[in-house]
Amino acid sequence: MSEAGSVSLEGIVKRHGAVTVLHGIDLAIAPGEFFALLGPSGSGKTTTLRILAGLEPHDAGRVIMEGVDVTQRQPGERDVAMVFQSYALYPHMTVYENIAFPLRMVATPGAEIDATVREAAAKVRIDHLLERRPGQLSGGQQQRCALARAIVRKPRLFLLDEPLSNLDARLRAETRVELRKLQRALGITTVYVTHDQEEAMTMADRIAVFMEGRIAQVGTPHDIFERPASTSVAAFIGSPPMNLLPAEVRAGKLTVAGAEFAFARPLGADGLVTAGLRPGALEIAARGIPGRVYLVEDLGESSIADVQVEQHLVKVRMQHRPELREGDTVHLGFEESALHLFDRASGLRR
Repeated sequence: MSEAGSVSLEGIVKRHGAVTVLHGIDLAIAPGEFFALLGPSGSGKTTTLRILAGLEPHDAGRVIMEGVDVTQRQPGERDVAMVFQSYALYPHMTVYENIAFPLRMVATPGAEIDATVREAAAKVRIDHLLERRPGQLSGGQQQRCALARAIVRKPRLFLLDEPLSNLDARLRAETRVELRKLQRALGITTVYVTHDQEEAMTMADRIAVFMEGRIAQVGTPHDIFERPASTSVAAFIGSPPMNLLPAEVRAGKLTVAGAEFAFARPLGADGLVTAGLRPGALEIAARGIPGRVYLVEDLGESSIADVQVEQHLVKVRMQHRPELREGDTVHLGFEESALHLFDRASGLRR
C-alpha cells in the first residue's frame, strides 16, 4: 500500500519480559478509512495504537505508512495526531492556546495559526469557548478541544484512544455521530481504540477484534455481527451477545438440550459443536429447545426473557411484554438461517 494515508502493521510482536502481549499483529488500513481496534481490557489494542504512534517500542515487525517503513522513526516524524482518553490538555493555557500549540511547535506564521485555530474550533463547535481554560469546560467540551488540537495540523493519521469513555451515555452517543461526520469531512485515515462494541459497530468502516494479544477477526461491522469467526468473537459482539449452547451433529441432524432439529442446509461432519443463536433470533414456540423462565427484563420498548436451558441462561429478545412468568416451562424456536455453528474443540466457525 503506497497511497496517501495508508498504514499497515506487519508481524508486530510485543513482549513484557517473559509475557508476550502482542502475538504477530498484521493489519492493513486503507486511506481515509475509519478503522476500530475493538476488544476487552488487556487484549492489546491500546498497545497496538501506541506502537503505531511510535510511543512504544516493539520486539519484532514493521510499521508502514504510505508505503514507507517508519518503524525506527520518532513520534514527531510520523505525522500522526493522537487523542488520549484523558485529553491531555494544558490546564494553564486557554482553549485557543491549546489548539494552537502544535502549530507553534513547527513555527507556523501567526496569521495562519489564528485562521487555522478558529477553523478547527468551528468544526467541533467550540469557537465560542476559545478564551476559557480546560478547568472551565465540561467533559464534552474538553474532548472537543482535544479533537481540535489533533486536527489543526492536518495529520495523515488520526489516532484515538477511547476518547469518549469519560463522557456520560447521552453525550457519548451525540459525540459519536459528530466525530464520525467530522472524520468523513476531513477524510483523514483514523484508527480508533475502544472496548465499547456499540461505538465500534456504529462508527467504523472496518473493525479488528482483539482477543488476548491476537486479532480474532477483521471485517465490516455487518460481517462481524452476521458471521463471527469464533465463539470468542460471538460472545463479545452483540448486546446481549450471542447465546452459545453445547450441541451435537449426528446423521445430518442437530441436537440441542435433547431437542432434535433437521435442516435443509448441510451441517458438516458429525461431532460435538457449539450452537450460536442471537437473542433476537429466538422466539417462544410450541416446540424447540426446552427451558424454564428464570426472569423477564422489561426494557420498555422491548423485553428480554432469561430462560434456563440445562446449565445455561439463554437470553431471548422480544418486541413486546410477553405473557410469561418466572418458572414457566417454554420452548425456544428459531429459523434455520439464524443458526451459527462452531467447532466445539477449536471454537472456530464451521
